[in-house]
Amino acid sequence: MSKHHHHGNAEGPSQRQLRVAEEIRHALSGIFAREEFRDPDLHDLRVTVTEVRASPDLKHMTAFVSALGKELNKDQLAALKRVSSFLRREIARSVRLRYAPDLHFQPDTALDYAMHINDVMQRPEVQRDLAPKKTEE
Repeated sequence: MSKHHHHGNAEGPSQRQLRVAEEIRHALSGIFAREEFRDPDLHDLRVTVTEVRASPDLKHMTAFVSALGKELNKDQLAALKRVSSFLRREIARSVRLRYAPDLHFQPDTALDYAMHINDVMQRPEVQRDLAPKKTEE
């Protein structure tokens, strides 16, 4: 079976998926930077788009978002879903694609995970295991 007929995603995203996802991330970041949303759950909220992942057909985009280093709460994520049709129209205006992608929002937990790993690395038992071993002669 040739590489072109392979439907799995074992190789990871294509260059086109990565490029389009980054364009969408950039466009969303610009929209969030300048827009005043009428939704009370989004009022005065500074949304950061840390990553966008594209489906292979580019019809679905998952945006990983946080609020200036904090995880968005349930109400804020629901509000993003409510304004997604507006965001989709804005994306369609700024990024040239055959189809305006459906937008899905997920909280970005990478910072929380990194802080957890840092905490684990600081534990005495981990530090002891990381210390150079003394060789006996």
